[in-house]
Amino acid sequence: MKKIVLAAFLGIFSFAGLQAQEGTFEVGPYLGAPVGDTDGTSVNTGVTFGYYFGVIPKLKVGPMIGVDHFFGKEYDRGGYHFDKEDKTFIPIAASAKFNFTERFYAGLDLGYAIGVSDAAGKGGFLARPQIGFSLPMVDIYGYFKTINYAYADDYWDEYDGPEDWDDNWNLGSVGVGAAFKF
Repeated sequence: MKKIVLAAFLGIFSFAGLQAQEGTFEVGPYLGAPVGDTDGTSVNTGVTFGYYFGVIPKLKVGPMIGVDHFFGKEYDRGGYHFDKEDKTFIPIAASAKFNFTERFYAGLDLGYAIGVSDAAGKGGFLARPQIGFSLPMVDIYGYFKTINYAYADDYWDEYDGPEDWDDNWNLGSVGVGAAFKF
């Protein structure tokens, strides 16, 4: 499945290269504070790569790929001590930006975040709405991101719990980012 998604995304970017004069390539870092099922994470950071085509005036759409990392941390709950691992995903999404004015826009990324670290499981659905300020060379934005992923946890085996406890988690973050335009 991962090979199919990667091949599809590379095909989209290959086509985007043929249409380079009609769109913009954007690269940008972001930094956020975890929200949701995030007791075991401390900071979220990453970088995205996107290519946008103008569809109609004020609306741009295109593919987006990136690397998304949640740093793990230690915490105590209910008399138990937990030491959670980092979680790393590769988000692949369809992205859209709509400019309300020349400078202000709203955006949305919808796709799949592939889990590449053991703690990230198999990955899952990704949604990242954003609101931002657009300058000629860079977009500055605030975002809320959520990744709904499945993760098998063998922690409960020690306490007569279900074997390979499989559960859905909703990992998210709220933060700021920048997208440099080329």
